[in-house]
Amino acid sequence: MKVLIIGLGSIARKHITALKAIDPDVKIDALRSSKESRQEEGVRNIYNLLPDEKYDFIIISNPTSLHAETIAKVIKLKTSLFIEKPVFESIIYDSLIEEINDNEIITYVACNLRFLGCISFLHYYIHSHPEIRINEVNVYCGSHLPDWREGVDYRKVYSSIPEQGGGVHLDLIHELDYICWLFGFPKESFGIFRNVSSLQIRSYDYANYCLLYPEFSVSVVLNYYRTDYKRTLEIVFKDITWTVDLKANKITDSKGEVVYEGKDNFSDTYKKQLEYFIKLIRENRKAENDVNSAYHTLKIALQNERS
Repeated sequence: MKVLIIGLGSIARKHITALKAIDPDVKIDALRSSKESRQEEGVRNIYNLLPDEKYDFIIISNPTSLHAETIAKVIKLKTSLFIEKPVFESIIYDSLIEEINDNEIITYVACNLRFLGCISFLHYYIHSHPEIRINEVNVYCGSHLPDWREGVDYRKVYSSIPEQGGGVHLDLIHELDYICWLFGFPKESFGIFRNVSSLQIRSYDYANYCLLYPEFSVSVVLNYYRTDYKRTLEIVFKDITWTVDLKANKITDSKGEVVYEGKDNFSDTYKKQLEYFIKLIRENRKAENDVNSAYHTLKIALQNERS
């Protein structure tokens, strides 16, 4: 297997680790912007797209604001694309989406929470029990941006810079993604975005969404400033409530009984999603979260921005 990576940051290194676990003989090229870029073990640095090189797929993991430009350059290679979330930083790329589709390029936008055991279990349960009555869904993710990247000034990374696609509403688009995966796209939605914490950044550090479905509503709250990390999903059924603790990979009900407890951890999801993507390529199948689906979710994330 041979893979090209464009954008060799912290998330790309997680993909490299996963690739090597899947195929110890994988050959990895990294397209670098400077010959002074650091050398990663087991990765060959290249500085221009090589027209004669053939890759099984390309990983696009540079800053979100560069995704569209990068995709436009590599479309001519007609190679499958594994794109880090969010797919773009804005919703002005309809023509690029159309070009990807016209070239029949297999795409997958990396939202790895779909592969966490408790979310996978919930998806199976909901879709195998269409008769189940849901009254309300509440989603919360609060984490501390300064703790995300050890030894790095959080104020200087893309997360803190709106022009580079930063902001909690884009960084934590995972929550919107898995809600749309679990329940489909909402009939209507709106969001509130703010920057009022003590983090001293310019991007949004708080987002609050309301997603409207025919029989229930979903509330999604995201922030960058909570020092005691919390990531939960609460589903209020007709007769009982389930609480999904994504950090613990566990589901409990309002009676205190354990509904599901996973043995996998968050880091396992990177390998699982790559295995899923590689299988898609080999079977020439469309991904559930291709650029079309991810672009729809992005429109929900960005529409009606107001502070």
